[in-house]
Amino acid sequence: MSDQHEEAHTGPVKTPKQFLTLVALAFVVPIFVIIGLVNYIGSQNKPGVNTSAEAVAARLQKVGAVQIKDANRPAKSGEEVFKVQCAACHISGAAGAPKLGDKAAWSARIKTGYESLVNSALKGKNAMAAQAGGEHDDLEIARAVVYMANASGAKFADPVAPSAAK
Repeated sequence: MSDQHEEAHTGPVKTPKQFLTLVALAFVVPIFVIIGLVNYIGSQNKPGVNTSAEAVAARLQKVGAVQIKDANRPAKSGEEVFKVQCAACHISGAAGAPKLGDKAAWSARIKTGYESLVNSALKGKNAMAAQAGGEHDDLEIARAVVYMANASGAKFADPVAPSAAK
């Protein structure tokens, strides 16, 4: 009775030779599968890598850059900044930008207040990219916002530099 009981619980491996063969194949077969997959993936057509000096320089370019600005230059007026930075979109109305002097388009924006308008200009909104950290400082961007808003019906005071305010 004990022989029948033991045979009922045995697996497919009956001898030590079968066990060693199974162990060897358990290590060898996955290695060959991995090697085959690596060769298959590595042999696919890949576009040629451009090794010209320009292409290498473009791939190795710095993520950031240091800009040196004259801290003592006088801040530009809102109209000057508008002509350089804002006019491209706010004259033509490109990408949904409210046109300069369009009181209907600006009225809802003006109701949000000066701080909200400046925040939108500095951080960007909808299709308009953020203006902070560019060629103009935050004060100059704020002056451009006041220039556009006042030309469209607002009565905002022109912002002054913090050192001039004291």
